[in-house]
Amino acid sequence: MEFLEIIRSRRSSGLVTDEPVSKEMLEKVLEAGTWAPNHHKTEPWKYFVLTGDSRNRLGEVLAKISEQNMEDPSSESNQKKIMKAKENSLRAPVIIVAAVEPSNHEKVIVQEEFGAVYASIQNMLLAAHALGLGGIWRTGQSSYDPLMRELFGLSEQGEVLGFLYLGHPRREVPAGKRKSIEEVTRWLTKESDFENL
Repeated sequence: MEFLEIIRSRRSSGLVTDEPVSKEMLEKVLEAGTWAPNHHKTEPWKYFVLTGDSRNRLGEVLAKISEQNMEDPSSESNQKKIMKAKENSLRAPVIIVAAVEPSNHEKVIVQEEFGAVYASIQNMLLAAHALGLGGIWRTGQSSYDPLMRELFGLSEQGEVLGFLYLGHPRREVPAGKRKSIEEVTRWLTKESDFENL
């Protein structure tokens, strides 16, 4: 597949089969992540690949995080929400948890460390798509909860930045749509162009 077509045709899709994904494919996805740009060559990313029963541990923590934010976790509706949060970890045969561990080097700007991991996540999503895998990047408040940092042994500065749910797609995803570049781009060729922004 031609590269620009890979970018245009990639879609987030959580509809994947239970069929295992080969370690070889996952290693290609992970390696793509490590080639993201990062200032000062800090390589601030950490990846955790969850398969099999290890996903249950993530589910338990997701449930606990969901429960701690409820006034009455024992209510029937909240019990359903807690169970749903727990089952989220089983929606795909593979979960790559992408985290940042910012460098403490004096020249490093912390936001740029986060940016590098976000770029890394995009690389992995594109690589997964190029390999014929389906995937979706999930985040949310639970990603940034201290319990998640604890689960993956991250430092106080570390942060989980997302869960990449990957698997073999159940079906083709529909074509996407984006705004035209004319709608989102301003071409500035002279100083006076700034006056019309």
